[in-house]
Amino acid sequence: MPLLRRALTLILLLTLSAAAAAQPAHRALLRAKLQRDLVQLADEYRGVVGIRVVDLTDSTIVGVNDTLTFPQGSAIKIPILIELFRQADAKPALLREQIPITAASRTGGSGVLGDFADGGSQISVEDLAILMIRLSDNTATNLLIDKVGMADVNRMLDGLSARHTRLQRKMIRADAMIRGEENISTPAEAAAIMARLARCALPLTKASCARVRAILEMDKDEPVRSVIPSSVRVASKPGDIEGVSTSWALVDLPDRPFVLTMMTNYGDSDAGRALIQRAATIVYEHFTRLARSTPNGARVPLEIIRRNPEAKRP
Repeated sequence: MPLLRRALTLILLLTLSAAAAAQPAHRALLRAKLQRDLVQLADEYRGVVGIRVVDLTDSTIVGVNDTLTFPQGSAIKIPILIELFRQADAKPALLREQIPITAASRTGGSGVLGDFADGGSQISVEDLAILMIRLSDNTATNLLIDKVGMADVNRMLDGLSARHTRLQRKMIRADAMIRGEENISTPAEAAAIMARLARCALPLTKASCARVRAILEMDKDEPVRSVIPSSVRVASKPGDIEGVSTSWALVDLPDRPFVLTMMTNYGDSDAGRALIQRAATIVYEHFTRLARSTPNGARVPLEIIRRNPEAKRP
């Protein structure tokens, strides 16, 4: 009898081991389906598309043309925001400094400051940052570039190993664009920056990291945010210039947060935004399949997972 019991125990252990070993293969199949769907989207788009998806639970990556360099439009405002708060950590009074809005500082495009009276208002540096992200205000952005310095933004990016992400011009500067002085990044580097934000691995204090994230979570017209339930936090910034659409997004889906960065060029801006929405819908659906999953692919209530934080997550 002891021999039989040992044999049965061995068979059970082997069976359990085989079942456990099979689950990574299951998740690899799901990632392969996601990759296929995103490649199909990119192939159908008449312009060029770059995508990177990062699973913040297991660090796996799905990418399509994700090391290509793209113009960023207003998405480049995220590195400006990070550099501002990096400098504010050393100079706390910086955020309260008042900046006058004058005719010389106004620029066109999105936002409201371009319509302000000459010398009629002063706005704090932190409020300029909020306008830069929430309303994508270009006057606020150009004032902040003057305040923090273009070279300092790029040095900060060098420190993050984001050497293909460059701030090279102010907003609404067509002459600089013609000269090739474009604000650029890759889906891979943008995703790495947003993943750093998720774990607060930026050159910021914890308080500043939290404030940067809170500003990026403010309500805005953003294609990723528009297709995700309002109950899910999204820290993001889109960018649109003629022919170009971009989005950097950190999606805090409970139990399965992820990063999605998308960039398009040689296309139509409206079609690019629609493409980002389609991709975000596919990616969100993928991660909702993984969220709350047991090691065997069933799902349990979120409160059960929160009561068992020591449980191994698939």
